This record gives sequence, structure tokens and C-alpha cells, in this order.
Amino acid sequence: MRHPTKDDVDIARRALLAIGALGSFTTAVAACARTTDELPSDLAKAIKDYDAATVSNDVATLAQLVADDYVLVNSDSTLQDKQSYLEDFEVPGFKLDPYVLRERVLKVWDGTALLAGLVQLSWTLDGKHHGRLLRIAHVWARREGQWRMAYTQLTRVAEQ
Repeated sequence: MRHPTKDDVDIARRALLAIGALGSFTTAVAACARTTDELPSDLAKAIKDYDAATVSNDVATLAQLVADDYVLVNSDSTLQDKQSYLEDFEVPGFKLDPYVLRERVLKVWDGTALLAGLVQLSWTLDGKHHGRLLRIAHVWARREGQWRMAYTQLTRVAEQ
């Protein structure tokens, strides 16, 4: 039996954290925002496209929607850039469970938007089920007429 190397563990951890940051989160926030007409229609479309690309591991679409200078701050405080983030979508053996965004935060300014909230994230990796509570924040920036995901931060919340 092959024992995982440090690189295997790092890739799996990064995949978990990056993919967990995304997916259903953006759809939930977009749906909430659209009901209150607070979200610009082109941002809502970018979020919807991003969500679809995330759940289908569509790296080409994600590459278009994520800013070149994208930064992901994982819940263990490690940083990832765009290239590293995109590579995580090709890691096999990961399955994220659906989740609901609670305590939603939506702020839209001129050319920038913050989408945030609290999620109970659970997933299966290599046949083992895991879970954790996270605060998540995505920053979208309007660049050259297009909305791009510019920054994501995950903060682990102590469960009581």
C-alpha cells in the first residue's frame, strides 16, 4: 500500500479548501441578492457562471472568471495563487457535500463586491468523510468591463 507523500497531502488539503470555498456558496448568495435587487445583473451572471464551472471542474471557464492576481487565503492561513487554485480542480477523489450559506453578507460598491457568510462544510476525500465550520468571504472586482473573482478568505470557526 502506497503511503501519501507530503505533496499528496498538500494537494488534497488545497483541493479541499479551495473547492470548499466555492460551489454552492456563490449560488446561494446570488439568489439572495437577486431577490433584493442589490446585485448588478452582470455580477449575478458571473457568479452563476462561476458556480457552474466550480461544480463541473471547468478549469477553462474558471480561468476566465478568476483574476490573474487572485489570492486564496485558506483556513490554515496558507496562500494560493490563481495557478495553484486552478490545479486543485484536477485532484481526483474529492466530493463536496451541498451546504447552505448562513449569516449572509452582501456589499456592492463601485466596481467591487463582497459576498460572505458562514458554512458548515462537509466532504469526502479518499473515502473518509470530514467537516468543519467556516466563515467565507469572496471579493469580486470589475476589471476591463468584466467581473473577476479577486480574493477569497476562509476562516475556520471553533465548533462547540
